[in-house]
Amino acid sequence: MSDVFQRRLKRRQRTSRVFELACLLATWFGLVVLVVLLTGLLLKATGTWDPTATGAAKATENWLTPTLLTNHMSSDPERAGMVASIWGTCWLILMTALLSVPIGLGAAVYLEEYAHENWLTRFIRLNIANLAGVPSIVFGILGLTAFVRMFGFFGDPTAIGIPLGFGMIKIPVPFGKSLLSGAFTLSLLILPIVIIASQEALRAVPQSIRHASLAIGATKWQTIWHQVLPASLPGVMTGIILALSRAIGETAPIIVVGAASYIRFNPGNIERVSEIVTNPGGVLLVPSSQYTVMPLQIYNWVLNSPDPEFKNVATAAIVVLLAILLLMNGIAVYIRNHFSKRLDW
Repeated sequence: MSDVFQRRLKRRQRTSRVFELACLLATWFGLVVLVVLLTGLLLKATGTWDPTATGAAKATENWLTPTLLTNHMSSDPERAGMVASIWGTCWLILMTALLSVPIGLGAAVYLEEYAHENWLTRFIRLNIANLAGVPSIVFGILGLTAFVRMFGFFGDPTAIGIPLGFGMIKIPVPFGKSLLSGAFTLSLLILPIVIIASQEALRAVPQSIRHASLAIGATKWQTIWHQVLPASLPGVMTGIILALSRAIGETAPIIVVGAASYIRFNPGNIERVSEIVTNPGGVLLVPSSQYTVMPLQIYNWVLNSPDPEFKNVATAAIVVLLAILLLMNGIAVYIRNHFSKRLDW
């Protein structure tokens, strides 16, 4: 080989090694930033290291205590808790999942399995992809107009009672500043993500599975229900849980649709998990209840509280919020790995 070829070969190899090193640095940069962030928050929340403390006693105070999870809001930072926001977040995410998952999965199944490839289908897919990148504040304004005020079509707020046998659920019209408005707004926010993730999961199922099912006499619905959906379940569940994880951390749309920043009761006045079974009447009051969520409470503690010690309480609340997010992401990884082991294509 000539000298010219040798020089070019060595130059390409050096470029390849530089590219590999750049990718490695990018990967470690994200990981290091996350570790530094979590470590700093944890040290500050537990009082191990607190550069913003105003006194020696406060510098070693542990703010990450059980009372943070069991107390309601208080003007005293040492007695302040976030139980109302935890319950509000749990109810909000549950209702958001109930609203968004059936619609998102149904839309994905139609677009991937039933819709013909034409300009209308491509137009719908393009708009769904664009909606996934729209800022969340835009969905908040849409939720305020469509759900909180219902375009001003109704006069004085009323409540429609729907009997359910063991009690009556009351739906306010318009929805106003209730959990229903927040759940509908967050459903719109994550719906494009759920649809796109479900489409990718359905598309990853080999066509041979569909052909084999149809060849033995199964209908299209039976093929989708018994073969395609179970095979795509890991990807679908991963996308849904990651979308819900994003919804937990959203603050802007929740502020716009009227979540309370200071509230001292749980939705439906349900204080314990056991009351979900023993107090069904309280559960029926949840959709029409006022609420707050963890990101909004943290925002309020940081910016609106006159006592600077509330910033330490907010740090502890951020640790709780991140722990819940990491737990949800861990569940997504477990579900994906668990169901992937059953697949043998």
